[in-house]
Amino acid sequence: QEQLVESGGGVVQPGGSLTLSCAASGFTFSSYHMAWFRQAPGKEREFVAAISWSSRIIRYKDSVKGRFTISRDNAKNTVYLQMNGLKPEDTAVYYCNAGAALGTLSTTPGAYWGQGIQITVSS
Repeated sequence: QEQLVESGGGVVQPGGSLTLSCAASGFTFSSYHMAWFRQAPGKEREFVAAISWSSRIIRYKDSVKGRFTISRDNAKNTVYLQMNGLKPEDTAVYYCNAGAALGTLSTTPGAYWGQGIQITVSS
């Protein structure tokens, strides 16, 4: 059974940093593009960052460029999201997502979702 489990969330002050991890199981991780999405209260889920199966292609939402870094370790079946310079508007539930690497990396979600993890940026 395919499973994605996020960890590393919590409460942080503006300007602070957090690193999210997403551990994958039940599918061939190295054959999947991976991504992070987020959903703030009252808003639709939105794309944050994506990384290709090989790590050669990476895409970011414009508002997180220069602050967030997505990476993956295919040996550990894990994808990461390093978040620096956090702002109150980054407050949301963050979701890990996996999509089969059948084509080029896109910002649309793949088939598998994690359960989500809360990030709250507040003083």
